[in-house]
Amino acid sequence: MPTFQIQVNGRRRQVQADADSPLLYVLRDQCELHGPKFGCGLGQCGACTVHVDGQAMRACVYPVSALGSGAQVTTLEGLGSSARPSPLQQAFIDEQAAQCGYCINGMVMQAADLLKRIPKPTEAQIREGLAMNLCRCGTHQRIVRAVQRASGQPVTA
Repeated sequence: MPTFQIQVNGRRRQVQADADSPLLYVLRDQCELHGPKFGCGLGQCGACTVHVDGQAMRACVYPVSALGSGAQVTTLEGLGSSARPSPLQQAFIDEQAAQCGYCINGMVMQAADLLKRIPKPTEAQIREGLAMNLCRCGTHQRIVRAVQRASGQPVTA
């Protein structure tokens, strides 16, 4: 089984996996990072969203062998901790955006990507930016408010 050197949340890790193993399995099973969730396994729901070199990716369909040399992987755990959440994570907490919580990790990671690209998104841009992340609990309004709060804008949703 091939060995890969990967950078996850600023820490170098050596993992063994088949080349076509989804990054999600490596992160959860070998790195013991459970921020990325297994949702659909098809890259459609967004529960597994992580950042690869700063861009949101679906880890369930991203083969570990696709990581380039020196690629940086960031999971929810890399944004902040429960003791010191990032401003975006704190906004999700303040807006009580999580209901069952299964989608929230992916929502936070997708929102972080959005805010990196568009620091002051409109409500429409937030909705469009998160449209491919599914939430079955229906907390979409709270999620939009959390992103608005994190961007320092008035909460309108």
